[in-house]
Amino acid sequence: MLSLYLVRHGQTDYSIANRFCGSIDPPLNATGVAMAEALGARYGAEPWAAIYASPRLRTQQTAAPTASRAGVPVQVEEGLREIAYGEWEGRPEADVERDDHARFSAWSTHPGRVAPPGGETGDQIAQRALAVIDAIRARHSDGKVLVVSHKATLRVLVCALLGLDVDLFRVRIAQKVCAVSVIDFKKTGPLLQTLGDVSHLPAALLAGDGT
Repeated sequence: MLSLYLVRHGQTDYSIANRFCGSIDPPLNATGVAMAEALGARYGAEPWAAIYASPRLRTQQTAAPTASRAGVPVQVEEGLREIAYGEWEGRPEADVERDDHARFSAWSTHPGRVAPPGGETGDQIAQRALAVIDAIRARHSDGKVLVVSHKATLRVLVCALLGLDVDLFRVRIAQKVCAVSVIDFKKTGPLLQTLGDVSHLPAALLAGDGT
């Protein structure tokens, strides 16, 4: 049986400020680096069949301590990248909601089918991210695989794998920074075992974790 460990990257200055951060590429901040080290301390001894990450610096920095301890290279998968926020990139969500209210409202109501201006829909994210999962399953029929990605992408993936409407990804699935979700692929289909676990993080790192 394949067990997929889905991990959101650690904290960045953009996540703590709740700024839209998709195609831009900030590094982990000091708290995020500490989160990555805590992730490695907890999961570095697991017998990983493979470790995958998006092309963004923040996911690769998050995966690095676990990969180093496990002696497993991080493989980059383009389809694991974060949602493209288009014109909203880098802006605080509250400012966008205020200044671009009509388009923000349309997107936040139906993010599966409506894209940020110049960005991606949830359905488009699902299509590219599920293709990565299908490829991983073809390579690894059993064992444990670590996948480090992003908030929206992981929420979309969980919805898509569990048969939930992707349009609900923002209101039904939580994914804190450096949280771990586990999905087992059984004969009956994907089974969610754990959602958004942060028990590997010291309490001091959970205070004020932004989005």
